[in-house]
Amino acid sequence: MRFRRIQLANWRNFRHADVVLNQRAFVIGPNAAGKSNFLDAFRFLQDVASVGGGLQKAIRERGGTSRVRCLGARKYPDIEIAVEIEDDESQANLWKYKLAIHQDNNRRPLIRREEVFFNDQPRLARPDDEDRADPERLSQTHLEQVNANKAFRDVVEFLASIQYMHVVPQLVRNPRLATDIGRIAIFGGDFLERLARATQGRLASRLKRIEQALQIAVPNLRELRIERDDSGVPHLLGRYEHWRPNAGWQNEAQFSDGTLRLMGLLWSVMDGRGPLLLEEPELSLHPAVVRFIPQMLHQATKKTRRQLILSTHSPDLLRDEGIAPDETILLRPTANGTDVSRAADDDEILALLEGGHSMADAALPRTAPPAPEQLSLLEVP
Repeated sequence: MRFRRIQLANWRNFRHADVVLNQRAFVIGPNAAGKSNFLDAFRFLQDVASVGGGLQKAIRERGGTSRVRCLGARKYPDIEIAVEIEDDESQANLWKYKLAIHQDNNRRPLIRREEVFFNDQPRLARPDDEDRADPERLSQTHLEQVNANKAFRDVVEFLASIQYMHVVPQLVRNPRLATDIGRIAIFGGDFLERLARATQGRLASRLKRIEQALQIAVPNLRELRIERDDSGVPHLLGRYEHWRPNAGWQNEAQFSDGTLRLMGLLWSVMDGRGPLLLEEPELSLHPAVVRFIPQMLHQATKKTRRQLILSTHSPDLLRDEGIAPDETILLRPTANGTDVSRAADDDEILALLEGGHSMADAALPRTAPPAPEQLSLLEVP
């Protein structure tokens, strides 16, 4: 299964957004346009649907309803997220899920509407008679209630399978630096523990594939392994080519940021089947490596057909000739919130692509801030 479409209303930067999604989506835009917030709409659904999650927790972790609602919301302030989910292989079955929320006088998020359709046949429509008889029920979605979601359990499991991981090397090296233990996983704080918990066969297979990739990107790296110290803490060890046979071993404290980020990226791609959200995977990597990230991701997900949605600023990444206009999503800030469109719907971008330009040359300038050259005129006292 994969996302075919997402619609947003009053979600963070977006008063209105409606975009069709492909197997891959490259989200581009200037700083503060809402790239992270666009990805967070998917993460929000994952948080609501996951065991131990739910609507109240998902909103609370984001600072409350007022923090999530778009500042440009006007007459209709409800926050809405709607997604279409299709069977990627047959494309015969289509699910639609819609959630609209508001807050009560105590700033508690409540459901205004929750709807599920399967092939245009309704499976859920809330509020229903039970909700009207007991309004407290509207504090929870049916996504998070096992006894209420049997009719659309496929949607629940799909949303719960969404994965987001944005490796922060400092947390890989020292997870104790994390102040929010509940969100440590998405920033790589438990990355080494996840490796160490894998079965021996899976760990060996994946480390071998990661070794092969790193040997291309990281000069002199020859071997990787995971070991626990005497206190049970896992450590990543890498052997670098050295004239002394046993002198080339280093642990994660000595690995570069780029090496740790690339390892996290590769492991994330191999670890799961649900949609994978990646935020600026080019960070800390050499441009020559960045340029081949799209091809690497394609090869890594070719068998699983895993959907990838990633944000990027990188012209090197967007110079990949395989990136199609209908895979490229443009975010452009306006006075009334961020506008969302696809490169496939922009005639100027299409003309440039037909003229032989890359997506980096055709699309990135369309999302640039209006006068970045003025930064060179800034006087520092």
